[in-house]
Amino acid sequence: QVQLVESGGGEVQAGGSLRLSCAASGSIFSINDMGWYRQAPGKQRELVAFLTGSGSLSYIRYADSVKGRFTISRDNAKNTVYLQMNSLKPEDTAVYYCKFRVDGVDYWGKGTLVTVSS
Repeated sequence: QVQLVESGGGEVQAGGSLRLSCAASGSIFSINDMGWYRQAPGKQRELVAFLTGSGSLSYIRYADSVKGRFTISRDNAKNTVYLQMNSLKPEDTAVYYCKFRVDGVDYWGKGTLVTVSS
């Protein structure tokens, strides 16, 4: 079993920054990929950023709405993925979830709330 623990959410004014972290622990042989998703009130969950591979073999994808503002990164030694969020907008307000695919199985974090005030 794998557990994911997220941290870093909170409230920030528009234009501000936040950094989310998600650490995986438990029975891990191989992390296939990891990503961040978000769900705003009344909306479906959507992909924010996705990362697979490492180093020069990394593949990263961002939602168009966050390109140039958000950066996903990983620390392999800590089994942790980060989401650096800059130039935040009120429309970025949502619950943010991390997802790891570990040994072919998807695991989700419980979510962390990000609120951006105008």
